[in-house]
Amino acid sequence: MLPRREFIRAGSLALLGASLPALLQAQALAEAQRAAGAARSFGRAKRCILLFMWGGPAQQDTWDMKPDAPQEYRGPFRPIPTNVDGIRICEHFPRLAKRCDRLAIVRSVHHPDVNHTTATHFLLTGQDLPSRQGPAANDWPNFGAVLGRLGRGRRELPPYVLLRPETELDVPRFVEDSRGQGSGWIGPAFQPFIIDADPNGPGYRSGEFSLSAELNPHRLLRRMTLRERIDGGVRALERRPEVQAHDTSYERAFNLLSAAGVGKAFDLSQEPDSVRDRYGRHMHGQAVLQARRLAEAGVPLVTVFWQNEGIKNVSVYWDTHQRNFVDLKERLMPPADQAFAALLDDLQERGMLDDTLILWTGEFGRTPRVGQSVVGGAGASADGRDHWPHVFTSVLAGGGIRGGQVFGRSDEVAAYPEEDSVTPADIAATMYHCLGVAPHTELPDPLGRPLSICTGAVLNRLLI
Repeated sequence: MLPRREFIRAGSLALLGASLPALLQAQALAEAQRAAGAARSFGRAKRCILLFMWGGPAQQDTWDMKPDAPQEYRGPFRPIPTNVDGIRICEHFPRLAKRCDRLAIVRSVHHPDVNHTTATHFLLTGQDLPSRQGPAANDWPNFGAVLGRLGRGRRELPPYVLLRPETELDVPRFVEDSRGQGSGWIGPAFQPFIIDADPNGPGYRSGEFSLSAELNPHRLLRRMTLRERIDGGVRALERRPEVQAHDTSYERAFNLLSAAGVGKAFDLSQEPDSVRDRYGRHMHGQAVLQARRLAEAGVPLVTVFWQNEGIKNVSVYWDTHQRNFVDLKERLMPPADQAFAALLDDLQERGMLDDTLILWTGEFGRTPRVGQSVVGGAGASADGRDHWPHVFTSVLAGGGIRGGQVFGRSDEVAAYPEEDSVTPADIAATMYHCLGVAPHTELPDPLGRPLSICTGAVLNRLLI
């Protein structure tokens, strides 16, 4: 039996494809979008990499600094100039400061949820949760599940992959409980392929993608054929989504094992040491590099969650209730700066930046005042910041996005939007637009009711 961190987890592989009505409707909306004049950016992106800084980065200590605010609001960090006149970001993002001409920094994102595991749903689906106590099967589908449902990607690869790198230590794994990661109401056949191994660890393997010596391709095909014959009678009696998802997992596994060269996309050892060094020999850097390999191979959406390193006496993830400034400076911002900058350069050098969309975000921001605690948060020590969803920053780059700009503005202490307020639904609409999906495309829920995948408005000023 394979270890937990290897290959197929229950429901983790999804079959690309969609019903003919859904495809035709999506195509019709796409043609209408093109005809409406948004042509240059619509469908520019062939793939998307989502860098999710789970925990909630402090907006005023990273992308939206307030150097003129009182000390108890602004903290000790200083803004530095970037390569775009008039844009300044934190001194602990020196690499990204030199690449701001490729970034669209959105400083006015907001939503009402102060809880980590439910707030993620906003940013991973563009929708609010139907019920904070309900099962994940009732969630709105993740962006990757929608792309898979609409037939995006290569048949032998998963339509989307989640990288959730973890240590082997016995520490809480909050990311696993975060909502919005799965396929929700469009059904279990579109669940993600999950990699939770440490890509910087010795002997890292994201899965078993080669046949054993005793199982050659001909024997594998015979086994698949036999299984189909045995299951033929069962399928006539059993059509539940769970059974169909189980069949999908087998088919995806067969395709992965039988397709020549597909497993190489999951093999970081194929990368030169110089490239691995550029991304950083740390968990996050190698996870971002793995995401680039998967995107390049044809996976439509790859999400990289910030890792739980299992370090004691520090903030978990970006959840800096204490040691906000120490952890940001020493443990969080340097690897984030290195990996994001390396990804921008690597994609550009490979001719992929123009058709690869990148979103860098957390689920919310942090309180305006240092040491401030809020209702529903977890409190903050004298050197920390609590949860704050009322304004935070998300950053986009690549396919369809015009770099070198700031969109929106927060108030003088980074507490609330002051200009061009943005919701996660607007971010989602913009992402779908760049990926060539009309944001108001409808998909049927389990009862056959048509539901729009997005209710937001495309942020046209972000687009090329």
